[in-house]
This record gives sequence, C-alpha cells and structure tokens, in this order.
Amino acid sequence: MTASFDPTALHTELFINGAWRAASRGATFPVENPATNEVIAHVADGGPDDAAQAIEAAGRAQAEWAESTPRIRADILYRAYELVVANTDRLAAIMTAEMGKPLAEARGEVAYGAGMLRWFSEEAVRVGGDDAVSDYGSTRVIVTREPIGPCVLVTPWNFPLAMGTRKIAPAVAAGCTMVFKPAALTPLTSLALVDIFREAGLPDGVLNVVTTSRASSVVDTWMSSGIARKVSFTGSTEVGKALLRQAADNVMRSSMELGGYAPFIVLADADIEKAVDGAMTAKMRNMGEACTAANRFFVHRSVAGEFSEKFAKRMSELQVGNGSHPGTEVGPLVEQKSLDKVHALVSDAVTKGASILTGGTLPDGPGYFYPPTVLVDVPIGAKLMHEEIFGPVAAVTVFDSEDEVLRLANDTEWGLAGYVYTQALKTAQRFSEELEVGMVGINTGLVSNPAAPFGGIKQSGLGREGGKVGIEEFLEIKYTAIAV
Repeated sequence: MTASFDPTALHTELFINGAWRAASRGATFPVENPATNEVIAHVADGGPDDAAQAIEAAGRAQAEWAESTPRIRADILYRAYELVVANTDRLAAIMTAEMGKPLAEARGEVAYGAGMLRWFSEEAVRVGGDDAVSDYGSTRVIVTREPIGPCVLVTPWNFPLAMGTRKIAPAVAAGCTMVFKPAALTPLTSLALVDIFREAGLPDGVLNVVTTSRASSVVDTWMSSGIARKVSFTGSTEVGKALLRQAADNVMRSSMELGGYAPFIVLADADIEKAVDGAMTAKMRNMGEACTAANRFFVHRSVAGEFSEKFAKRMSELQVGNGSHPGTEVGPLVEQKSLDKVHALVSDAVTKGASILTGGTLPDGPGYFYPPTVLVDVPIGAKLMHEEIFGPVAAVTVFDSEDEVLRLANDTEWGLAGYVYTQALKTAQRFSEELEVGMVGINTGLVSNPAAPFGGIKQSGLGREGGKVGIEEFLEIKYTAIAV
C-alpha cells in the first residue's frame, strides 16, 4: 500500500496579494518524483514581472500588518499550527512524492514544522522593550522593537515544510510581510503550506510566493527593489555570499544558514552503543541530505574497530526504497546530480586508500538511490574530508589525542554543528567550548529543536532561527528619548 498523493488537489500557481494565479508568461516547470523519475506536477514558472508584483504587494501590506496586534498574529500562527497537524498525512505524502524521504520521516518533519508555528505563536505576544531613566537623570530612555519590514525568504529543497515554517513563522509573529521563493525541486509542500496560512486567516499581501526555475531572476528583482528590508536564506555558502553582496547595496538585514560540515567525535570513554545510535541519527536523517548531517567521523583508535563494525552493521540493515512504501527507511537522493556527486566522493576516497565496510555501489534505476555506506581508514586527503557529502555516506578516521581531533574538526571554513560522545563531564565541557561551531550535540545526534537557536559560525552563516532569539532577526530596535 502506498501513501495517498493526489497532484490534482494541489495548488501549483503563484500566490500574490491573496490570489492564486498563473505566471505572467504562462510558463510552468516539471516536478519529479526522485524515486520513480516520473513527473508528478507542473508548477508556475515565475519571472521578474511576477517577482515585482509580489514585492510590491508585500510593500503595500506592510504598514497595516505592522499595526496588527500581537494577539492577532499569535492566533493566526496557532490556527496554522492546528491545520498543519490536522493535515499531517497529506503534507507528508506530498513531501515524500516530490522529495523522496520515507513517510515516517516526512511525518516527523511535519511535526517539527508545526512546532515552529506553535513556538512563534507564543513568542509573538512576548516581544519586549525597556524603560529606564538615563544615567544623568535628565532623560527617560524608552526602547521598543518594531517589525523590520518586507522580507525576502528563500528556502532549500531538503526540508520544504520545516524551512518554510522556520522563516515564515517568526516573520508573521514580528509583523513583517514576505516574499517567498521555495526550491524548484520541492515546491509542492511549500505551496500547500502557503494555502494553510491563507486558510488560517493571514491577510492578503502578507505572504506572497513565486515559484520559479530561474531563481536569480526572481530573487535579484526582490533584492534590488528597494522595498525589501531583510533577506533570510538557507542554502549553499556560494549562493549565500552572492546574496550578501546584493544585500550590501541596500544595507539589508541578513540571516544566512549556509553549508554544514559537521564532525562526529567518539572519544575513548564513549558508550559505543549510544554513539552508534547517535551516529545513525546524525548521519541518516533525511538520507544524509541535511546541513547538520555528520560529515566526518573521528573515532579514537582504541574504540574505532568496535564502533565501525557496529555502525556498518546498522547501516547495512536499513531498508532502501520508495519512501511511500511501508518499511522504507532510506529513500532516494533528490536528483541525478546529487547521486553523481556522492558516488564520485566515495570513489575518490577508495582510490586514495579508504576501505568500504558496507555500501558503495550504484544500484540500477529507476530512482536516484544510493546505499547507506561506511568507509574506514579514510585519509585526510580524500575529497569527502573537505566537501559536504549530502548523502548516506559515513567516512571514519581514527585519532589518538583530544588536541589532534580538535585540530582536525576545526580545520574547515564551515562551523554549523558538531557531535561529541564522551562520559566525562570535563571533556564534554572542553569540546563544547573549543569546537568552532554554532551548535554542539553532547551524547546526542539531534540538535534541531524549535525552542533552540539554530545557526552556525564562520562560513556556515549569520544569525539564528528558532528559540527566543529567532524573532529578533525580524525586529528593529528603536530608542526614544523623553525629557524629564
């Protein structure tokens, strides 16, 4: 039995100023199921004219939306939360069809995305300020926070619901209008989410969506419009840098969640069973197509054999297949380009001396499937020790000392997440402090949580999403001096 997915019940148009409409040129682009290579829908292919109309609608709606009460915004977000929960199976089926992840994992993403909506419905009514007399006593200092204004939101394909809610929810809570470009590979989930916000009562013009196969033509229009005051982007470091250069022209506030290259460190005193459990979570969430995915496994020499053997066994037992089929634990990669990259990285590592414990071979099609793979004795010179894998491949390297592994872990331009397994509190504290990342998991392979600030340092990004600070990214601080 397969999951219910009815493409005829989906909106596939642009959503501008509260109305669904075709692209101005009438163009569409196909959306493919990566498990079967079948085209499942054709989506409106927006261009610069559509983008201009969207940002103008957001600009017109900003003043009235900014004046809405926090309670109104909170209630809309909570209604959206309830609707997402009520539509869990439908949203999961859409996500699985266009992105490939197993249904169970898709349902987990729906729950995470719903959690973002609920969290920011609560934060909407808690935006605070300050009131004090100045140090000289001649002025009362009033500090308030106001919506930053129209925002450009750009999301990736790998978590289409979670990334949408993680950006839209705090913008709604803060009182900002938005233009939103979902990824061309997975637009259907995002469009379904937009329809939920419409049903939840979000006013016309507050959220405007342009799907497109030509991202730069749409986003460039928004960035140069002079209307947008903030950009929030999740994706590659290369594209993030380009957007930062564009943002500089209009001095736009920028939030960037960029590439990840997470180290997974197993120290000599680690509980190996728990470390393997954590490795499965940190590596195999979303088939490894996650910016937080463990990329490099550094295991102390004294436990490397035991860890690698148990890890490879667990990986080899995973059921690979169409994500809509019961029992599937690992779906396909999202496209041929991803499949080619992953296999090329594995081949390069083997050529340079790595050994395969499990996986490593390309299956026959259809679909962009790659088997869960564990490599050992991976040399530092292998490409996958310096490039984000974004696939179900784990590269294991041994180390001998804490100083050595910290140096290896930090020897990268990225700094999003890191994972450490140890039973010593002092060691855990040291690694938490000295790992050059924005998020650290100690004896856990999962760091994402609506209540926690998500983001990285170095070239992994700027700003944070989620947690108490998530709404601050969409607010400006205003200071008013009152003579006393």
